[in-house]
Amino acid sequence: MKSKLPTREDRDRRAKRAALRALKKARRTAEASGAKLSTWEDEFLVSVEERVEKYGRAFRDFEKGGPDSSLSVRQAVKLKEIAGKARAKKPGAPRGWRSRSAT
Repeated sequence: MKSKLPTREDRDRRAKRAALRALKKARRTAEASGAKLSTWEDEFLVSVEERVEKYGRAFRDFEKGGPDSSLSVRQAVKLKEIAGKARAKKPGAPRGWRSRSAT
């Protein structure tokens, strides 16, 4: 038995749910860890959440993000920065190949 392909509405609902979950998780993590969010970051989370709930996406111009995503590329990057700040994750050494030490 074949499963039917998801419709556009199903993909939009899934993207909307994922974006709202990520926004709420970032806020909960910040509150639980005691991380101090700036007023701009707090307003950003509130306004993006309102736009996603009302319109299903937080941006209007499709050049700024994919047609199946609810957040633009820059909004997603900023959300990851806020989530990292909430987890108190500091940017460390670059990952990848380590250079050989001179002997």
